[in-house]
Amino acid sequence: MVRRVFWMAVGAGTAVWAMNKANEAARRLTPDSLSGTAARGALHLGDVAKRFALDVKAGMAEREQELRADLGLDGTAVLDPPRRRLSASLGAGSLDAGSLDAGDRAISAAPGSPGAALPPSRKTPQAIASTPRQLEQRRGSTPNRKDQ
Repeated sequence: MVRRVFWMAVGAGTAVWAMNKANEAARRLTPDSLSGTAARGALHLGDVAKRFALDVKAGMAEREQELRADLGLDGTAVLDPPRRRLSASLGAGSLDAGSLDAGDRAISAAPGSPGAALPPSRKTPQAIASTPRQLEQRRGSTPNRKDQ
């Protein structure tokens, strides 16, 4: 008789537990509950994205400050004034030999690169001829053309 009462109590307890779980699942699957869960998830995702964007923005600002300090763009760099300036009246194809110093370089090599170890060029910059006829005229030769 005790065994029957025991198993009856176990069965009743199991039924109560199963009914509670079924009601909870039914409550979770209602449209209002599903929309609330989706809204909470979207708000959480928005908060995470906002925190990520703020972290990226802070990292970008920090890196920009580092680059500005490294490149001397934050006002700490001391630059020598240019020695001579090219006249605006000079055309693209007419550079005279005295307009640039021998030690001037158009682009300096990056520190640590193989080009940084080379001495500066001592050659006078040559103007680039835009046409073959201009090139021949600079050399001092006359064109070898039958029509002239």
